[in-house]
Amino acid sequence: MNDKNKIGQRFLNDTFKVIMEEVLSKGADVKEKVCEWRDPAELRRLLDLELLEDGQPHDHLLQQVKEMVKYSVKTNHPRFYNQLRFLTEALNTSQYTYEVAPVFVLMEDVVLSKLRSLVGWSDGDGIFCPGGSVSNIYAMNLARYRAFPQVKLKGLWSVPRLAVFTSEEGHYSICKAASMQGIGLENVFLGAVPFLVSATSGTTIHGAFDPLDLIADICEKYGLWMLLGGGGSVLFSKKHRHLMKGIERADSMTWNPHKMLLTGLQCSAFLLKDTTDLLKHCHCANVTYLFQKDKFYDVSFDTGDKSIQCGHKVDCLKLWLMWKAVGTRGLEERVDKAFFYTRYLVQEMKKKEGFQLQPQFMNVCFWFIPPSLRGKQNSDYYQERLSKVAPAIKERMVRQGSMMIGYQPQAGRVNFFPMIVHSPQISEQDVHFLLNEIERLGGDL
Repeated sequence: MNDKNKIGQRFLNDTFKVIMEEVLSKGADVKEKVCEWRDPAELRRLLDLELLEDGQPHDHLLQQVKEMVKYSVKTNHPRFYNQLRFLTEALNTSQYTYEVAPVFVLMEDVVLSKLRSLVGWSDGDGIFCPGGSVSNIYAMNLARYRAFPQVKLKGLWSVPRLAVFTSEEGHYSICKAASMQGIGLENVFLGAVPFLVSATSGTTIHGAFDPLDLIADICEKYGLWMLLGGGGSVLFSKKHRHLMKGIERADSMTWNPHKMLLTGLQCSAFLLKDTTDLLKHCHCANVTYLFQKDKFYDVSFDTGDKSIQCGHKVDCLKLWLMWKAVGTRGLEERVDKAFFYTRYLVQEMKKKEGFQLQPQFMNVCFWFIPPSLRGKQNSDYYQERLSKVAPAIKERMVRQGSMMIGYQPQAGRVNFFPMIVHSPQISEQDVHFLLNEIERLGGDL
């Protein structure tokens, strides 16, 4: 081993120790802070971010790793409640043909097949995508191609004005996809031709579930593509999978294990019922320097031509490794635990003064009403002052590093907390800490 390799191996070993001790151990310790907050200007001064002509010595680089860890949000922390959270990076594999990624091509095939079986599809297709938004873009592109295959060669002028149907709480990526594909945001007009209906299981804010059978009835009647977004992990639960009754009737599904199952970010599967190779027909470019037909192995395992970007990261490993480690039962327990602690949080919240709940589904959306506003709901200034409470509490919790919860306004409702309880490490003690901490942080507002 030459000197450069020795130096590199030493750095990796020392970095791994930092990751194990500071990220995985301390970062998951409830006694540690979720974050060491610093304002942007101050943090820029603390970190050596400048890129120089010459490389930096080992000790300096290692110190920068420690600083990065110190000032990063600890997403393994039991009290990190934001929506989202190393082997793949070390392997640095791009997945597009079997010869360059044999293990991961097969692994992805196994994982996708297993996910489809949970949906209720005995066969089909799919691919891992860089996030749920891209999975939804895939679905829209395939739906348009199935309805108007000439669009691939002749473009938008060859198709009528198209429309997409989705709900008010549907994912914003549907609008982005319509904009990117030239369909347009103002896409529902008299005389427009609908081609896709986007249903949602577990909406982003409230965690609501659309009535899938009713939507499927309409889609089947009019020949529309039914896209189902989100909620797939609920299928692991025998107790709760009834919430997704009718899912097997969808044409495609976007499933994000990096959300409810908390696999490493990113991990998003695009699943298809189709068995006609639609995914490849729609996206293929038939580039001969990669996808030769006379290779010495089954070229059906060369999946790169199915994707928009050709090569993609081996995101399947994240889910495969977790699944292999804990089994289907272990994943079911995670889902059931999330539902249990959602109900427990609501139960405990109702016992306390100052917490006002919105209608409940999977997520817990609520306002904290400080003592100064209690009993003043009918005053002219109530909504304006209430809108400032959640941002103030959020700033205090982040600066003190005690917790992290998002807030937002929605549909005429002033800023509230949308609480998502997914961490497998959460306990009753954490629930009580959360409620008490909000009271402490907001009691003087």
